[in-house]
Amino acid sequence: MEVYKKCPEYRSKLITLRKTVTEDAEELLKCYSDENAVPLFNSDNCHGDDFHYTTIERMRQAINFWDFSYDNGYFVRWTVILKGTSDKIGTVEMFHRIAEDEFNHFGVLRIDLQSKFENQQIIDEILEIANENFYREFDVEAILTKAVPSAVERIASLRKNGFDSLNRKLMIYDDYFVRVQKP
Repeated sequence: MEVYKKCPEYRSKLITLRKTVTEDAEELLKCYSDENAVPLFNSDNCHGDDFHYTTIERMRQAINFWDFSYDNGYFVRWTVILKGTSDKIGTVEMFHRIAEDEFNHFGVLRIDLQSKFENQQIIDEILEIANENFYREFDVEAILTKAVPSAVERIASLRKNGFDSLNRKLMIYDDYFVRVQKP
């Protein structure tokens, strides 16, 4: 996949998504230490990592792992940057899932935002970028993403942007939404 040869940068009206780099650690720590944000993160199948980081060292370790994962074609992690202020308010992850189940070759989208930016306006723009680009970039026909019931803003954005409740488990996990690419 080309996305692993040269990581694209995406721009919308309010945000830019660009590959996460170690220099983002200090600002991203505001997101990953945000106790109101952590329950909304998707840490399913992440070997016990809940993405609640309270030290700059742990944040850097996570980014180093994200770099390793990118270099090996496992997933891409982009930093969400607010236009106007250049604040780094969270990250977006995307990958092409390979598994021996009905969701083989689906994309999985993870969205981690500081709680004060967990709103429909920001999430809509992330989903618009995903809907316009990620099916092609990751060679998938459907994208799965998680939204726990308390994530009311996220759920509203998902529905507005064509995602429907999966209404069943992904592996052993609940609260997934899916959007199939329209031909």
